[in-house]
Amino acid sequence: MEIKSAEFVTSMSVYQAPSPALPQIAVAGKSNVGKSSLINNLCRRKALARTSSTPGKTRLINLFLLNGSFHLVDLPGYGFAKVDKQEKQRWGGMMDKYFRETDQLRLTLHLVDIRHEPTQDDIQMNAFLRGMGLPFLVVATKADKISRGARMKQLAPICRQLQVQPWQVICYSSETGDGREQLLDALEEALKEENQ
Repeated sequence: MEIKSAEFVTSMSVYQAPSPALPQIAVAGKSNVGKSSLINNLCRRKALARTSSTPGKTRLINLFLLNGSFHLVDLPGYGFAKVDKQEKQRWGGMMDKYFRETDQLRLTLHLVDIRHEPTQDDIQMNAFLRGMGLPFLVVATKADKISRGARMKQLAPICRQLQVQPWQVICYSSETGDGREQLLDALEEALKEENQ
């Protein structure tokens, strides 16, 4: 698959099913894991999704239309320490409502930082997706920050705690584009199943 067109559609604080009802790929991960950077790199657009060095920038559900045929859903980052409990609950409620109400979701990209062991929030997100029976793919971001040789060592605790095998994880770098083709293939596969 190649991304030929990508456009921002809308931001919403409460999930409302977009019209037309197209297949969806969701992007979830903790604050500052690189969701916006991954979206921009994937679509080869510098400022499609707004990036920030300040964690917790995405506080709404952002919807993008790719290739005129499916929606990419950028969910608010979870686990940001500097927001109050009420705000965290609001974000959690927003995401919970999205996952429970969408019937167009084909795959969730669960982003984790390859340099760190999964946080409690990462583990909870993983358990939530499993509990809901939702298909997901673990994407280990910021892969350019460590050497290729160190990747397997870094992946071990991620795989153990998120109960996936190393070959089920895509190592991704928004800086170098490493992992982009692999991720596009996974998206194509998820969207193809829709048409069978």
